[in-house]
Amino acid sequence: MAEISALPRIGDSAPDFKAVTTLSGDWHFSQWQGQDWVVLFSHPADFTPVCATELAEFARQHDTFRAKGVKLIGISVDSIHSHLAWLQNMKEKLGVTIPYPMIADIDTKVSQLYGMIHPGASTTATVRAVFVIDPKRVIRALIYYPMNVGRNVEEVLRVVTALQTAEKHACATPVNWREGEKVVVPPPKTV
Repeated sequence: MAEISALPRIGDSAPDFKAVTTLSGDWHFSQWQGQDWVVLFSHPADFTPVCATELAEFARQHDTFRAKGVKLIGISVDSIHSHLAWLQNMKEKLGVTIPYPMIADIDTKVSQLYGMIHPGASTTATVRAVFVIDPKRVIRALIYYPMNVGRNVEEVLRVVTALQTAEKHACATPVNWREGEKVVVPPPKTV
């Protein structure tokens, strides 16, 4: 297994990479991203119940993310064959079609690059990580969840919306902010 690297941080350039995905085989991150925002999220393992609920909820919210210029992409250290079988199983058993690509990171290179493997949790599976990446390929937000806690997709959507609003209007968003609510004008910067 590769050496665990430092975790990427807010404001860092999102690492570029090539991978195999469920929608297009060989694939290059920066070419696929284009000028869109990206939510890159990891899950511990295919064919697990919490992960299935997360993928299904991201699928349910897919059009909402796309309307905001956001592309979704999932990743785990499972093989492409496992991903494809799991997605087929979800379609047959749950009636859910996953409209976004899933990265098969069996060699853990991408997971290591993004700091998604936390040895204190597991040395062989990714934690539940979320990276919000802007159109300039800058990491704008990171959210980590323990392996036994499903993420809140509504919160991921809220964070993306808040980031886009703050960028567009040079403002900040207060606690529990929702789209359409009042924002905060930040104080002037000091030297």
